[in-house]
Amino acid sequence: MNKKLFTALLFIAGLLTTTWVKAIEITRVEPANWWTGMKNSELQIMVYGPNISKSTLTINYPGIKLKEIAKTTNPNYVFIYLSIAKGTKPGKIPINFTEGQQKFTYNYPLLARNDKGGALGFDASDVLYLITPDRFANADPANDNLEEVTINRENPNARHGGDLEGIDKHLDYLKELGITTIWLNPIQENKMRGGSYHGYAITDFYKMDPRFGTNEEFKTLVKVTHDKGMKMVMDMVSNHCGSSHWWMNDLPSKDWINNDGVFLQTNHATVTVMDIHASETEKNTFLNGWFTRGMPDLNQRNRHLATYLIQNSIWWIEYARIDGIRQDTYSYLDYDFLARWCKEVNNEYPRFNIVGETWYNKATAPAWWQQNSRLGNKNSYLKTAMNFSLTFIMQNAFGSKSDSAYLTNIFEDIAQDFIYPDPYNLLTFLDNHDLSRFNRKDETDLKRYKQGLAFLLTTRGIPQIYYGTEVLMTGTKEEGDGRLRKDFPGGWQGDKTDEFSKSGRTDMQNEAWDYMQKLLQWRKNCKAVTQGKLIHYAPRNGLYVYARVKNDQTILVILNGTIRDQTLQMDRFTDITGHYSSGRDVITSRVVDVKNPITIPAKGEFILELSK
Repeated sequence: MNKKLFTALLFIAGLLTTTWVKAIEITRVEPANWWTGMKNSELQIMVYGPNISKSTLTINYPGIKLKEIAKTTNPNYVFIYLSIAKGTKPGKIPINFTEGQQKFTYNYPLLARNDKGGALGFDASDVLYLITPDRFANADPANDNLEEVTINRENPNARHGGDLEGIDKHLDYLKELGITTIWLNPIQENKMRGGSYHGYAITDFYKMDPRFGTNEEFKTLVKVTHDKGMKMVMDMVSNHCGSSHWWMNDLPSKDWINNDGVFLQTNHATVTVMDIHASETEKNTFLNGWFTRGMPDLNQRNRHLATYLIQNSIWWIEYARIDGIRQDTYSYLDYDFLARWCKEVNNEYPRFNIVGETWYNKATAPAWWQQNSRLGNKNSYLKTAMNFSLTFIMQNAFGSKSDSAYLTNIFEDIAQDFIYPDPYNLLTFLDNHDLSRFNRKDETDLKRYKQGLAFLLTTRGIPQIYYGTEVLMTGTKEEGDGRLRKDFPGGWQGDKTDEFSKSGRTDMQNEAWDYMQKLLQWRKNCKAVTQGKLIHYAPRNGLYVYARVKNDQTILVILNGTIRDQTLQMDRFTDITGHYSSGRDVITSRVVDVKNPITIPAKGEFILELSK
């Protein structure tokens, strides 16, 4: 063989060898960045790519220590655990991957942590306004029809086109109404067949749903909300993901999804987690079961997934500077995971607040979940639980057409507040996106509406109002969830009416709006209600009386649950009224003598600021 032919064959052989060596490929890195100066120095980075775990991995960056390279049964994943020393400078961390002759460097962004405001938390001084973003307002039609999901406003269960820009354009409306805090139903990507307009089938935990907007647009919305003196709460879902989540086609490990990734319908028996008599099979079906086939149940007992979910929450707080989180389906998640999640979030952001969806008919169950509860043997670290038992009573208590004992039911529920570690940090609400709306179609007056709001906004707890309540929006559970979450009239170009404006509302709607506004704006500056103690009296003759007291400020509330005018003898309440001579009604400005009997209209209410 001549020398030239031999050389040519060697060249071809080398070329063929090079062709068969596949380059290192990384498809996804989550979280996409992190920050210096975090109180928790540990960072998990999930790297996804073809056979990425077969690579050798090295890092050389001042202040960064590679603690662990964790591999799973799936070679396409590797979990990198780093320690970030105090004083580490921002920059790009070179993560070097080597496999044979192939080398690849991924420059991971480590950003400077700045105090950008926000992360303020929320408490009884706030009023949350719950919005289903798809149904509130559509200001950017360009993002309506994406990825084969098209809007159809005639279908209550389809996408309707509401977006972040629509919320932004109505922030002044909410501020004028008197809202202090906005809570959005989930806004992360729901790339599901049919659209998943409600947001609870997340397909990318780190990405804003493009039908709502971009991550950057959300960050801007939060900043503008803060600039207007309001806060932002983000709805999060750690119990499950959407069946179209990107990892469902290639799970990091078999135990990433509960029940080994095989559909098992949950029994929804939420009390089993605290039930001392519950069978193991019942507990297993509840905790490991899925909501639906479209919502695979995540296994928070997997240590990599647990850290992933906790870091995801912290990433959104740091990135967008949100002020609070509402965690969906709270009781369905692993208890130890939730306790760790709450603790780590609150350690990083001491003023922050998390409310858990503790959906129970009895007060004892959410009390079991609240932090420092004496009912369990562990600490949940959950500051705020949802007070569903009171909601169910309130939905029946006001506006009855007879002299019922419903106000007594409210009194008795409140009287059992001893069960809660902190009843002043319960979330109270007349309705929400999962319940029949408080307003009813057949109502011809505002007596029920006014009594309900008067109680909600003056009793203990953190009140939440569902969007559209102020314009008397209706809808029942029997009609379907999509009709509980109607479009806000005026939020779409071409709507026949614009109920965001006074001229677009009926007289009755304007009366309702004005009543809510007056209460909300007054409440902001009333420390007796937002910080004070609740003192109440057992109802008599259908009249429920209670006070809110803070230092030298006292508010006396009187609710008449009967269908007739009633005269209330005031001598029973002298332990509250003794130092006062009169009371000014917050709504009407009418002044009454609290030393003498007071007449309260049928199904009426007084909210009295007491004066000497």
